[in-house]
Amino acid sequence: MSKDFPSHAMVLAAGLGTRMRAASDSLPKPLMPCAGKALIDHMLDLLVSAGSHSVVINSHYLGDVLAAHVEAYAARHAELAVRLSPEKQLLDTGGGVARALPHLGRAPFFVLNSDAILDKAGALGRLAAAWDGVRMDALLLLCPRSRAVGHTGGGDFHLGEGGRPVRAIGAADAHIFCGVQLLHPRLFRNGPSGPYSLNLHYDEAAAAGRLFALEHDGWWYHVGTPEALVEAGQRLSRTVGE
Repeated sequence: MSKDFPSHAMVLAAGLGTRMRAASDSLPKPLMPCAGKALIDHMLDLLVSAGSHSVVINSHYLGDVLAAHVEAYAARHAELAVRLSPEKQLLDTGGGVARALPHLGRAPFFVLNSDAILDKAGALGRLAAAWDGVRMDALLLLCPRSRAVGHTGGGDFHLGEGGRPVRAIGAADAHIFCGVQLLHPRLFRNGPSGPYSLNLHYDEAAAAGRLFALEHDGWWYHVGTPEALVEAGQRLSRTVGE
């Protein structure tokens, strides 16, 4: 792996997961089992296989349960330093990352949703290879609807010329944001305090011509409901068995 490969990452795991509580009210959504392991482990395994060395994980609902799981994971994977960022008040995606910035280094870092699964282990490597710090502040991974599982509704962005995403909220032919991205710390220099969405920084970067996107070359699983959890587990189990 290149010495320039991002060593730091954050996994967003502080959501309330209200739709998933029909499947279990004793587990936070990131710990729901899918294809033989907890949802969050799919993303943590992706980071380990890619070569990242440090990850921050935020938490809120049933945070003590998530903490115990993450600590056990860290004990099995000494190559990945794991730090928890508990949130007494939910900070949303932007606020959660901003709070963790002191532990994310000064170089570009990955931010991953804990309720998504990618079937391609090389997805993070492709993002890192496409990163251009001269032109970019944010690089998003997008998936065409034809390779998205568990997603309902429209898309998020059209993939424009030169890899520049254009907002297209709800458009049937738009790409879907995978919840996987590479961000530079400078993106947050003028961010507000308290809870806010990363969408604020995407829009700022787009206005400055510094928001870019890459199309995922495999399948993306969005696991936000019990039904999506079952579907993802079945599909992934079949893939492993092939």
